[in-house]
Amino acid sequence: MKKYSKSAHHSLNELNITPLLDLAFVLLVIFIITTTPMVNDLEMNLPSAKPQPKDPPKKANYVTVDQKGKIFFNMQQVDLIALQQLLVQKRTEDPDLSVVVRGDSKVQYQNVINVLDVLQQANVTKVGLATEPTGQPAK
Repeated sequence: MKKYSKSAHHSLNELNITPLLDLAFVLLVIFIITTTPMVNDLEMNLPSAKPQPKDPPKKANYVTVDQKGKIFFNMQQVDLIALQQLLVQKRTEDPDLSVVVRGDSKVQYQNVINVLDVLQQANVTKVGLATEPTGQPAK
């Protein structure tokens, strides 16, 4: 019996199809890019609507805590109880009330926290904290 060499049979079993797959994927990408999308354009007359006049933006209210711990609401000095009453009144007039809290850099942290607590009790949800960019003096 003659022995067949494995090299003759071995080469048929190891057909390399990687270049063929690369070519197939390149052709697929080319066909995807060059094919125009099938879009059914319809002529339509769409209804029009009158633009609604927008309300002018509401003025932000400022709560300021100075270096000595005094509290000001829109430049008017108040205490915490009066501040809460003012905020509740303003909140009933404008449910979308926004308040910016400005605190001096040397003020005790607890004073600003007290103001934030009053804002939370008055159910004011739009609260911002004012800061100064680094390197610029406060005005």
